[in-house]
Amino acid sequence: MKRVTLVFTLAFAAGFTAQTATAQTLKTVKDRGMLSCGVSQGLPGFSSPDDKGNWTGLDVDVCRAIAAAVLNDPTKVKFVPLSAKDRFTALQSGEIDVLSRNTTWTLSRDTSLGASFTGVTYYDGQGFLVKKSLKVNSALELNSASVCVQTGTTTEQNLADYFKGNNMKYEVIAFASADETVKAYESGRCDVFTSDVSQLYAERLKVANPTEHVVLPEVISKEPLGPMVRHGDDQWFDIVKWTLFAMVGAEELGVTQKNVDEMAKSDKPELKRAFGTDGNLGEQLGLTKDWFARIVKAVGNYGESFERNVGVGSKLQIARGINQLWNKGGIQYAPPIR
Repeated sequence: MKRVTLVFTLAFAAGFTAQTATAQTLKTVKDRGMLSCGVSQGLPGFSSPDDKGNWTGLDVDVCRAIAAAVLNDPTKVKFVPLSAKDRFTALQSGEIDVLSRNTTWTLSRDTSLGASFTGVTYYDGQGFLVKKSLKVNSALELNSASVCVQTGTTTEQNLADYFKGNNMKYEVIAFASADETVKAYESGRCDVFTSDVSQLYAERLKVANPTEHVVLPEVISKEPLGPMVRHGDDQWFDIVKWTLFAMVGAEELGVTQKNVDEMAKSDKPELKRAFGTDGNLGEQLGLTKDWFARIVKAVGNYGESFERNVGVGSKLQIARGINQLWNKGGIQYAPPIR
């Protein structure tokens, strides 16, 4: 019995030491005074800079929310623009602390990249963009079409599966960046541009006459997009995960950027827990009690961020759809803060 107990104790101690040794990201970010966040090279609605270098978008808001929770300042973010090909290497190497770049959660990515997805910021699916002049109304009419795609994405496999499944022929024309892909499509090098539907809406804004192009109705895949962090740092994983959950939870609780201070005075148990007036949930994350309030003050709740960046009030004008809260007909859902 003593030997078993000793072995267990030593194993537990070794595991605890290993876990402690890898829980460094929060300290690194605090010591640096800046969050390094990997984003796209320019995707309107998700992460794109203006002519002054100011970044905006749904993915950008996640970065700013993390900075608000950790550093009490949503401006303390270094945005690192990354191609689809380079994004995972940047995370693995430690160049960035978190990847918030319209990245699809898949089994292989969750297991083979030394990284973990922390949640879903946007439930998406792959679609097709065509010129109205082609008079195509369905993706099933695309037999023998040439299709522009971006390399390093899930797009190519989904495309192959769809065309094979429907006994259609096609020609792939692949490019390294999204800008190259959409330019090739606009110039007529291919008949169709395929990507996530949200990206098609965003890229359509870049062509000369957006109204002359249409997104076809078919959605051919599941593309849950979300942030990623490196394996081995459970504390940082929890912080990034619960930052997103705080945004979703705030919307469900009716907490907005405008009313956050007033709601913080509420006697409702769920609000008291969220705002840290009852318990120490923020401190359990390695943050301060006001972590939830910091996030909402910085970027608003999830619904506010969605509408501002990609919703009907934005240039993209994407309907909320399945990204609506679970109790309003969608599938956005956050575990309870308790």
